[in-house]
Amino acid sequence: MKIELAESDDAILACFPVMRHLRDLGDPAAFLRRVREQQRSGFRLAALRDGGEPVAVAGFRFGENLAWGCFLYVDDLVTLPDARSRGYGAALLTWLADFGRAHGAGQLHLDSGKQRTDAHRFYQREGLEASSIHFKRSL
Repeated sequence: MKIELAESDDAILACFPVMRHLRDLGDPAAFLRRVREQQRSGFRLAALRDGGEPVAVAGFRFGENLAWGCFLYVDDLVTLPDARSRGYGAALLTWLADFGRAHGAGQLHLDSGKQRTDAHRFYQREGLEASSIHFKRSL
């Protein structure tokens, strides 16, 4: 098992088959464009490989605000459906926490859709706590 940042076009595109299980991303070229656009504001992709292609992927960024100080925010965390329950998600969360700590973050944050109850159980099992309710409004 190996976790690395996906930085080249090929490495980013290798994440597409995993990420499409979480997000409606269009085609691989659109995914690459969106990742490259988001990278301008600090977005990063981490890919967990077990042998060949990625089996789990995380999109994340660093931020700072008055409420949390310096934090690592996980935008996306997904494991291929047939690769779940093998410890990949837990390994990726541990890697993210270590990466955040090494870069000065004092907290790790993520949001999860209300309907994703299996994910919520996983996050709680991995030591994350449900600390707020997220609100939104379309503009």
